[in-house]
Amino acid sequence: MLITWIGFLVSLVGILVISKKNLALGLISGAIILGFFTLPPAVILERILHTVTDSSIILLALAMGIIPVLGGTMKESGQVDSLVNNIRLSKRYLLPVSAALMGLLPMPGGALLSAPILEKGGEGVADDLKAAINNWFRHLFILIYPLSPALIVSAKICDLDVYHAIAYLLPAFLLALLLGYVFFLRRIHGRPIREEKFSWSGLVIPLIVILIAPVLDFSLKRAFSIGNLATLIGVITGLLLSVALSRRGLDLKRITLQMKPWNFALIIIGMFLYLHIFQESSAGDMIAALPLPVLTLSITAGFLLGFLTGRVQLPASIILPVYLGSVNHITPFVFALIYVSIYFGYVISPVHPCVVVTCEYFHVPLKDMVRKLAVPTLIIFVAVSLLSIIGM
Repeated sequence: MLITWIGFLVSLVGILVISKKNLALGLISGAIILGFFTLPPAVILERILHTVTDSSIILLALAMGIIPVLGGTMKESGQVDSLVNNIRLSKRYLLPVSAALMGLLPMPGGALLSAPILEKGGEGVADDLKAAINNWFRHLFILIYPLSPALIVSAKICDLDVYHAIAYLLPAFLLALLLGYVFFLRRIHGRPIREEKFSWSGLVIPLIVILIAPVLDFSLKRAFSIGNLATLIGVITGLLLSVALSRRGLDLKRITLQMKPWNFALIIIGMFLYLHIFQESSAGDMIAALPLPVLTLSITAGFLLGFLTGRVQLPASIILPVYLGSVNHITPFVFALIYVSIYFGYVISPVHPCVVVTCEYFHVPLKDMVRKLAVPTLIIFVAVSLLSIIGM
């Protein structure tokens, strides 16, 4: 038992330290460390082979690698700018919608794409308020976005349908939307000055590119039951449309190298390798024996890991296997509670890159940003904790 505890804790430290340089390498290293302490070498090798030969995992990894390339082509083609320029809303709604639309494209430095839009469209709005809106609403819609890599992989770990999981995440999304309005939007008034003429094509074409992937993903899964192949077909179609409808010449090689899709794909491999080795070890039984209810432990530890690491996939790859290893089954309701706790720990994290670059752009002290986001985040965490007690 002591060796298992040591192995589990050392694997977590390894993941947290190595992931500062490379998340995929951190997850793979953590999985091997855990296996070294708890499993025979032959079993570790079998788990590795099982992970890298599982067709559903490979398809998912390929799809996750293409999504950032899609984001890069939309940025380079001007489709992102065109979409935002043709959304005709008041300041109160333009700011959150612009941040949310940029958030649907998982690209490095994405918060810096929406920040200039909020700066231009939010003239007269305080910088700390624009910074809070940029961070809160950029991540809010990703919580229920069916092509969010973190959500897809987390649901896959728990063997849940993404759209079924989204149905249970909707209440948290609506609560966060309400809190965002109450704390950030209700004091904003007026309309931004528009220099460009409205263009239907400038609005519709980017929307088609963004929406085609989740529409195909949902439709093909329901019509043909082809699992992650539907996700891959959807994102490939979105990428091809983005390139075909671009009015600019695109250097796909340069975009691909810039977006580093292999990192996203390898993260998927690392997450499932850790899951498979964790499930094979006795770590789950060990954690289940703790005097705390496993759901309370998962929610609290998930929030703290999200806050400490500034990530969703990393805590999810640790917490969800812990829960599954202890209980062997997870309902969509429990999944939603754990995922929401991780997610909002990540949203407010001072080591979350989007929080840091947004503060830098708007010249807002980091502590002021965290303080501004703290109350709505705490309300959500308390709500999740109370629901977990009721649901136990």
